[in-house]
Amino acid sequence: MKAIALISGGLDSILAARIIQEQGIEVIPLHFKIPFCHRLKNAAFAGDKVASLVKQALSLPLRTVDIGAEFLPLLERPRHGFGSGSNPCIDCKVLMARVAAQMMAEWGASFVITGEVLGQRPMSQHRRALRVIEEESGLGDLLLRPLSARRLPETFPERQGWVLRKRLLDFCGRGRRPQMELAERFMISGYPNAAGGCLLTDKVFSRRIRDLIAHRQLSIPNTELLKAGRHFRLNSELKLVVGRDQEENAFLESLAQPEDHLFYPPEDIAGPTALARGIMDEMSIRLCCSIVCKYCDASGLPEKKIIYRKTEWQQSAALTVAAAEDSLLKGLAV
Repeated sequence: MKAIALISGGLDSILAARIIQEQGIEVIPLHFKIPFCHRLKNAAFAGDKVASLVKQALSLPLRTVDIGAEFLPLLERPRHGFGSGSNPCIDCKVLMARVAAQMMAEWGASFVITGEVLGQRPMSQHRRALRVIEEESGLGDLLLRPLSARRLPETFPERQGWVLRKRLLDFCGRGRRPQMELAERFMISGYPNAAGGCLLTDKVFSRRIRDLIAHRQLSIPNTELLKAGRHFRLNSELKLVVGRDQEENAFLESLAQPEDHLFYPPEDIAGPTALARGIMDEMSIRLCCSIVCKYCDASGLPEKKIIYRKTEWQQSAALTVAAAEDSLLKGLAV
């Protein structure tokens, strides 16, 4: 008997998988990758870190499936609306459960489990939302939530005796003590705190997502850029992202596509790397240079040289410009 366990990277989904594993069910840990799970500076539990946590807690390898392309349309027209920002929580959970349902036959699984806790999240974990996820994913009562199962209707795996209901739990609400005590019992450590990791709940990130949608520029590469830097909408077809530290500078360089432009000061001047994406002309280049100049450290110099190049160019060029005015930056900031 096998069950697919949806692993978010947090403690609850790990505990749910462990509870089912303790009943002799072969668990298949599955993590869905979307562009909005982790910040650049808070990615401690992204990717290989999630796999490491699963390995420690379950002694199993983690399977990862990228559903970013399927997720993006939800940001424009979510059937069940948004949460506090641009987070289509219910639609997101429906998508994940639906993809898991499609994989059951391929992987020989008989049901799916999640770490959802009744009443923990105001938008997506109340009774009605949980029923919607079951129905619209196509899983129905093949979706088992071990942490709150005894507060929810009996599922098919329970009725069939695949799992014992009395060994499932009755967690409810936002408190974390029961989960932490269970983690201690299972000797699980190194898990992240309970704060939501979805970037779409962040007001600034959400505003930048809406900017991409408004300008018909919503794509995986463009959403990756939102994780770092100061953002400026220069016109309907051009954006500039300015790094705020060495890590962000390197991150922006790593995301540069052949048609993008990079801007940076000479080596003797401390300052940011910036990435411009979109249609560029001479005026736009000068504007980008002046914005980068604003964040360079060269006190006493009224003008500074800023180097720029198209990513695909072998050679660079430079302009000497004055720093952009604060009022201009405020008007362009996203």
